Amino acid sequence: MTLKVLHVYRTYFPDSQGGLEEVIRQICLNTGSHGVESCVFSLSINPEPAVMKREESILYRFHRTFEVASCGVSLSSFSGFKALTKLADIIHYHFPWPFADMLHLACGVKKPSVITYHSDIVRQKFLLHLYRPLMRRFLNSVNVIVPTSHNYFVTSEELERYAEKVKVIPIGLDNDSYPEVSEDLLRICRECHGEGFFLFIGVLRYYKGLHILLDAIKGTSIRCLIAGSGPVENELKERAVSLGLRNVHFAGHVSDDEKVALLTLCRAVVFPSHLRSEAFGVTLLEGAMYSKPLISTEIGTGTSYINQHGETGFVVTPSDPVSLRQAILKFQNNPELAQQMGRAARNRYEQEFTGELMGKRYAQLYKNILEQQ
Repeated sequence: MTLKVLHVYRTYFPDSQGGLEEVIRQICLNTGSHGVESCVFSLSINPEPAVMKREESILYRFHRTFEVASCGVSLSSFSGFKALTKLADIIHYHFPWPFADMLHLACGVKKPSVITYHSDIVRQKFLLHLYRPLMRRFLNSVNVIVPTSHNYFVTSEELERYAEKVKVIPIGLDNDSYPEVSEDLLRICRECHGEGFFLFIGVLRYYKGLHILLDAIKGTSIRCLIAGSGPVENELKERAVSLGLRNVHFAGHVSDDEKVALLTLCRAVVFPSHLRSEAFGVTLLEGAMYSKPLISTEIGTGTSYINQHGETGFVVTPSDPVSLRQAILKFQNNPELAQQMGRAARNRYEQEFTGELMGKRYAQLYKNILEQQ
């Protein structure tokens, strides 16, 4: 028997490419072998075509009318959302997206529902005060809330309120779902960027701590490559110029093939996120999957669940360019240590974070929820 799951999030491929979108893709891919058929509801500035058949799911896109504090709103999506929920066995929300709370409650969704709780709301304190009543009605109404690490669960004041309905499922990635990179592309990337550089990949957002990374590499021979685009891109480039940095390169948006090539060629993955908005860190998991050592900060979230200090890499003090620089230099000056910790990172990925394991856990969760109805 096929179990139909509707995933709900504000944006998805091909309109955007971030860690959360990749998580949804991986859940869809890896629950498929357990009899789960996935659809995705999302918004788009240009939703043409409105329906897309992808490898992992069918994607339904609705026009984004406007956006407030990164919260997309679609005034024309209510009827479409309601129709999709009627076809699904389980509705799977990806939190936070306040408009999804509104959809759920306004459309009177009665189907069993799951939230993957990716992050607390950290930055918009005033808006959170206004939003909190709606948020808590929404969180109270769903069957299960899924944080992506035990670390995040025990450090989230909001999740404490719902402990009886919490089920932790770590994010996992399917290595085979990533492209195999050709020797030609590796050669091109090597000619352009060299190898042995320190790599950041992701959307360039305020909480990623990249301004701290720029401060850390000032006055050193550390070569750093920042791949991705986002809201603070111009600000970071201006900061790099003001610091006189010639050892950082902004690669902009990269394709999946280019991303794998960069992960193959780098010395280590650097992930300096300094705020709790960084709830997990899919890039760290990708680095571990490609046997790269990791450098992250201690912010009480899943980043320190992936990266075990002294085993798979180094966990440093957030917002501290000196400790970040020292960690990077340890790998730059000791390639053997980098390789050793990279192997340990790969071993940890295989034991805890495969897509197969995540898919099995979510498929079982779906079935348990339906059996309890």
